This record gives sequence, C-alpha cells and structure tokens, in this order.
Amino acid sequence: MEQQNPIQWFPGHMAKAKRLVQENLKLVDVVIELVDARIPASSRNPMIDDILGNKPRLVILNKADLADEEVTGQWQRTMKGANSLALALDSVRGKGINQVTPMARALVAEKMKQIKAAGRRARAVRCMVVGIPNVGKSSFINRLSGRKSTKTGDMPGVTKGKQMIKINNDLELLDTPGILWPKFEDVEVAYKLAATGAIKEQVVNVEEVALYLLKIIVQTKPDKVLTRYKLKEIPEEMLTLLEEIGAKRGLLLRGGVTDTYKAAVLVLKEFREGKLGRISLEYPNQ
Repeated sequence: MEQQNPIQWFPGHMAKAKRLVQENLKLVDVVIELVDARIPASSRNPMIDDILGNKPRLVILNKADLADEEVTGQWQRTMKGANSLALALDSVRGKGINQVTPMARALVAEKMKQIKAAGRRARAVRCMVVGIPNVGKSSFINRLSGRKSTKTGDMPGVTKGKQMIKINNDLELLDTPGILWPKFEDVEVAYKLAATGAIKEQVVNVEEVALYLLKIIVQTKPDKVLTRYKLKEIPEEMLTLLEEIGAKRGLLLRGGVTDTYKAAVLVLKEFREGKLGRISLEYPNQ
C-alpha cells in the first residue's frame, strides 16, 4: 500500500527510554523482553540488541494464544541463541508462566555456579521487563507475581524508591518495567502495530489498517475470512472484500452502501479478539 505513514519516530522519547533501561541493566542478571507473538519483529525496539548488549535475555512471545502456533514455534527457534531463550506465553490465562523462572535461571546457571563456588550465598535471579507500549508488560508482571509477591526493599546503589519484587525464592523483578519505543518509519511496521492495537486508532486511518490486515490474512489464511464472514469467494480488491464483510453484517448507510469505517472497526476488533482464529502477521526471515 502506498499511503503516507502518519506516525512519527520520536527520537527524544527513544533517547530517554534507552538511557533509563541502560541505567537499570547493571542491577539485573536477566532481561525479559516482551513482544507480541503475532508481530515479533515489528513489536521490538529496533535498537534492542544495541541497548541490551550481551545481557542474558528471555524473549516472551506474549499473546501467543492469538498467533499461529506453528509460526510462533518458528520464532522461538529463531530467537534462541547462546545468550537468549524464547518462550510463548498467554499472560491473560497464564499458560506458560511456570516456565519463566526455570528459563531465567538457565540463562545464568554458570554465573550462579560461580557465586556458589566463591563461597557466597545463593540468591534469586534478578530480572527486569522491557518492551514497547501495549505488549502486555503489566499483565505479565501481575500474572508472574500474583498476590504472594513482596517487595524486598531498596537495593544498595539503586535510585531511592526502586525496588525488587520477590516472585519466589528463585526470581526477583525490578518493579519498574522498561518502556521502549517501536520505530514507525516503516509503514508496514506502523500498520502491523495498528492492527494489533499497539497504536491508538485516532492516529491512523482505520480503513487503511483494516485493508492492510485483510490483505495479509487473505495471503496466508483466506479460509479464516471466508468462514468468519460466510463468503463464497475472496474478491481481488480488498476494498470490495471490506464492503462485502460490512454488507454481511448489516453495516449499511442510506441507499444500501456499506459503511466501510464500521466494517473496518469490526474486522480489527474481531482480529484482536481472536475471532478470526490464530493468525500471525509476520514470519521469521521474511
């Protein structure tokens, strides 16, 4: 699609976010990076590797219940490295949450072994959570911590008021998530972020986003569209498809013309709620 991207890249916000994350890095053993499982590349900060350096990283593919399971598995294998692991997770229902602590510990097993060998007391793995807005950081932290969590108090050398949340005997979380920003200069990234709800609809053209979303779904899972909206075939033009979907749902203006705005809102809502099925919008090595 050739529309101009209305969303801007905020270098001021990014510089501040980067600085805050880097200041906290020295306090933790592992960084837990949250991304949206439907768009793992687009929902990452483009400078994440530069920001985190060699710090052990656990990538959480959040909202995995909404993404194609096979594609998410491919992303997990792609993101696994010498110093990183990836985990598919549904923070709302908690599926996969029990694997967070053992995977975080696995990333720093050698470091903990050295601490013990030096005669020092074994301690919990300290983590911080980072990610762009709206990937579910709060839901993840709440699900992980539960009601049993307690704050362990101020740490030496830490800014006053900054605390670690004790998750269990093996894991602690820095209480402030690291907010990073996506890069909007690529219109494809902007549309994917908008489709998943990571960008407020007020700053994008809802119909353009819905047309973009339909184009991707039609290319990868056309049967999902046919089944959900009870269509016999997919028309060549996505605008025609949007009009047919609106007509099927009775979203009509005077004269029987489809209200494409309402149809677009409907498509986006049903995609985000998983009513179209489990759909990934991007694949590894695309």
